[in-house]
Amino acid sequence: MKDLSKYCGIFPAFYACYDEKGDISPERVRAFTAYLIEKGVNGLYVGGSSGECIYQSVAERKLLLENVMAVAKGRIVIIAHVACNNTADSRELAAHAESLGVDAIAAIPPIYFHLPPYGIAKYWNDISDAAPNTDFIIYNIPQLAGVALSSQLLREMLKNPRVIGVKNSSMPVQDIEMWRDEGAIVFNGPDEQLLSGLVAGAIGGIGGTYAAMPELYLKIYSLVQEGRIAEAREIQDACCHVIYKMCACKGNMYAVIKGILRAQGGPDIGDVRAPLYPLQEEDLPAVMALAEEIAALVKKYC
Repeated sequence: MKDLSKYCGIFPAFYACYDEKGDISPERVRAFTAYLIEKGVNGLYVGGSSGECIYQSVAERKLLLENVMAVAKGRIVIIAHVACNNTADSRELAAHAESLGVDAIAAIPPIYFHLPPYGIAKYWNDISDAAPNTDFIIYNIPQLAGVALSSQLLREMLKNPRVIGVKNSSMPVQDIEMWRDEGAIVFNGPDEQLLSGLVAGAIGGIGGTYAAMPELYLKIYSLVQEGRIAEAREIQDACCHVIYKMCACKGNMYAVIKGILRAQGGPDIGDVRAPLYPLQEEDLPAVMALAEEIAALVKKYC
């Protein structure tokens, strides 16, 4: 039986780090990695939705992961999302991730064409076969991928000894209970329900807003481990209100978060890549207010 305890805790979804020209910046990747490690997070999820992976080439995704690993290897757990919308590129990224020594790889199902379950299983197993010494995590995000994980498909995938669990970004908390009942470890995906997901049996969370306020999510996690649910709920509610304000801006949420990071004195990791909508001048007052609100919440609760 594998010891999977290293996957417990808070895993910020790593953001794309661009220079002024909009290209991947190795220097900014390394600075952002070091920044998050210093915050005390348990691991990083690299190359997923928050990392704008669908707008990057295979070479760019390799470059970003290489620079994350240059700083993080041996210090925290790294899960690399490697899925592309074709098997060959996904296998190339999986093999590359294994060569760098990541702890696990992850993959969404193929998008656009809705494959039958046995087609999705073959896609995932083909990716896993390209990294034969690395754990594999299914990424279930049906609202964007257009395909939902089922218990039958998960049971089929768990026949692969490298498959250890699910990053579950579907909204029903019941899914976490179902996947856990099948024998998989589960990461909570939706940041707004980290508390609910942990109570339902998730071993940790992978989240797109974690990097903007890691202290708060780490506190929620520690309070749940101590059974202090009412206190954790108060912080979860506060995080949700911050998220709602992020989403109310005109620019894409990740553009807003990158602005908040700069306002917090964190690393400048650029903006977002088109067609994601960039940070707007009219968003700047909200960005500054959110940075101040997060600082106040960290002071209050952490």
